[in-house]
Amino acid sequence: MKTAQDTPLYLDTAIEERLYSTKGRLQFHTDALFGEIDFNNKTVLDIGGGTGLHSFYAAARGARKVVCLEPEADGSSAGVIEKIHRLKKLLERDNVEFKPLTLQAFEPEGETFDVILLHSSINHLDETACINLLREPKFKAVYREVFSKIFSLSNKGAKLIVCDCSRYNLFALLKIRNPFAPTIEWHKHQAPEVWANLLAGVGFVNSRISWPSFNRLGNWGRVLFGNKFAAFFLASSFCLRMDKP
Repeated sequence: MKTAQDTPLYLDTAIEERLYSTKGRLQFHTDALFGEIDFNNKTVLDIGGGTGLHSFYAAARGARKVVCLEPEADGSSAGVIEKIHRLKKLLERDNVEFKPLTLQAFEPEGETFDVILLHSSINHLDETACINLLREPKFKAVYREVFSKIFSLSNKGAKLIVCDCSRYNLFALLKIRNPFAPTIEWHKHQAPEVWANLLAGVGFVNSRISWPSFNRLGNWGRVLFGNKFAAFFLASSFCLRMDKP
């Protein structure tokens, strides 16, 4: 198992395995997502991490252990399992551990984490509750319970990163297909402020919301479109960062 940092191998392998379009765009994406994070000797929990794009990046940047929860990686999803094992072999990262579990089913056995990531997965923790979150208190209670578990899994000073798209988008309002995000079901998402308030209610602090632009536009895209106003007319993508005190 490799222990030293090896970002170039990660980038090369991710592109060769078609996990991302180009090395430049992937580097821009990971820099924007994790720019403030020092992974060296840290423990990481990647909730809904797919085949491990972000999990393997954390390991390549020096994380001591990464746990990736991916409910779709079960016995009936042979392609996902095969891809995971192939990536572990190619990258020599036995410290990346995959579990085909939901967060609710995950039993940490006393283990806690320094970095917790939910990338395009917060709404899937409980879709019914997410859809109805602002309608009845019982649905907020569902997410408060889930967020309390995340808080208990976090070490002191842990970094929480939540990336998704907001429910509020021009195309959703007009009830027409969004050319920038054609598959998004907008009613199954919530605004970042909603998540920030719920997470603050269980103890997380210092919320920071950013609005990423398209990676292919690079720094110019960040300057021109990396704001809430522009996001409303594009894909409404956001990243919410909070800390455990």
